[in-house]
Amino acid sequence: MKLYLVPTPIGNLEDITLRALRILREEVDVILAEDTRTSGNLLRHYSISKPMSAFHINNEHKVVTSLAERIVAGERMALVTDAGTPGISDPGFLLVRECLRLGAEVECLPGATAFVPALVNSGLSADHFIFEGFLPHKKGRQTKINEIAKNHYTTILYESPFRLVKTLQQLAEVCGNERRVSVARELTKIYEENVRGTLEEVINHFSQKEVKGEIVIVLEGSEKE
Repeated sequence: MKLYLVPTPIGNLEDITLRALRILREEVDVILAEDTRTSGNLLRHYSISKPMSAFHINNEHKVVTSLAERIVAGERMALVTDAGTPGISDPGFLLVRECLRLGAEVECLPGATAFVPALVNSGLSADHFIFEGFLPHKKGRQTKINEIAKNHYTTILYESPFRLVKTLQQLAEVCGNERRVSVARELTKIYEENVRGTLEEVINHFSQKEVKGEIVIVLEGSEKE
């Protein structure tokens, strides 16, 4: 019948819309979750009791067709991710594509996503930007970094706290130490941190501490010749 894409808070539980709560509480039969434990905490916080089913990177190809077929047959499902908008750097797009292929209705609600506040808060140009998500861990990583270094537009990356300093150092090697960057950490949470400066300055900052939490890197574009 219909698939709802429902954004969930990236940290602060107040950052969910009234419409999203109504959809989850009243309009769907099943909630598909990246991690049912994480989403379960959110549902309990808002006293929502609905059956949940796992849909994540490890089972997406096995269950995507059967889920879409169930929706076409009349079930109403909501897809949520651990934090933010489904389909961004997660397998949500596979389900959307399959639902559309089979003729099911898909509706996406507006809501929380990490890269928008990180970009707007960075002080870097938001007129034109490229969202790259997570860099490849190995194959193709250096090629992608070289492409980013030449790009004239602001570039947005997601990164693990364990690889943050390494990634910033690799960017500095090809972009130069003076390229400006903003790193947003733990957005909307109690320990939110936004560090802005040159790559060299930001590398020095994070090299002196244990880095935790969700990370968004916003990198200044290269100057046009």
